[in-house]
Amino acid sequence: MDDTLHPRFSGNPPVVVKGLVNRFGDFTVHQDLSLEVREGEILGVVGGSGTGKSVLMRSIIGLQTPNDGHISVFGRTITGIDPDQDLGVRCRWGVMFQGGALFSTLTVGENVEVPLRQFYPDISPELRKEIARYKVLLSGLPEDAIAKFPSELSGGMKKRAGLARALALDPELLFLDEPTAGLDPIGAAAFDRLTRELKETLGLTVFLITHDLDTLYEICDRVAVIADKQVVAVGTIPELIETGHPWIEAYFNGPRGRAAQSSHQRAHQRQDGSE
Repeated sequence: MDDTLHPRFSGNPPVVVKGLVNRFGDFTVHQDLSLEVREGEILGVVGGSGTGKSVLMRSIIGLQTPNDGHISVFGRTITGIDPDQDLGVRCRWGVMFQGGALFSTLTVGENVEVPLRQFYPDISPELRKEIARYKVLLSGLPEDAIAKFPSELSGGMKKRAGLARALALDPELLFLDEPTAGLDPIGAAAFDRLTRELKETLGLTVFLITHDLDTLYEICDRVAVIADKQVVAVGTIPELIETGHPWIEAYFNGPRGRAAQSSHQRAHQRQDGSE
């Protein structure tokens, strides 16, 4: 599918980060970090432990106040805005936090209703429940999961419930924080396929933090690498490898990187052979 032809796309980058600085006490996580997320892409964000991948995401969605820099989402400045302001922009994105971050005392359906209650308090309870039901089914969960509590769900089901909540407001921009972490290979591959399908059918732009090399090879259009407190490179995996950056070289050309690349190549050879 040509993403540029999707009716939701305007051609403008939905996320622009310039000169971002994040510090915690004397520790600087980001220094002059800049990044653009292209409309309609799945952008994978990778980096070593402590490089601030989740801090970057939290800065973009307004949960972390940067020390310096500028962030705009859909052309609107986010830095320095009170979390309760500019709801017109905030309802255009959805976030799936690592582990799902579900409210333990609410059912899956009630969890999905939370953003609907916040942004659309005037819709009827019946419509709110019907929207929640649709989003739960869209995330790949069975209908009986709607009435279950998070404690009754497997790890994979919790992630899908978190995804359903992230989709509640029909977002244009979807943030996924380690969506396949803790899943077995079959479950991780299924979640990857779901992410790609949702991106294509709903016209989403996806900002995806991951350590999963299979995910990077299978569904990411580009990958942004955070190292040395900055985004040191953005591009396709072959483009990144050509940079010669030592962390990128170790990450993608190490044993796991080579295994993921080989698996990706075999899968596409089988796919090409069946066509």
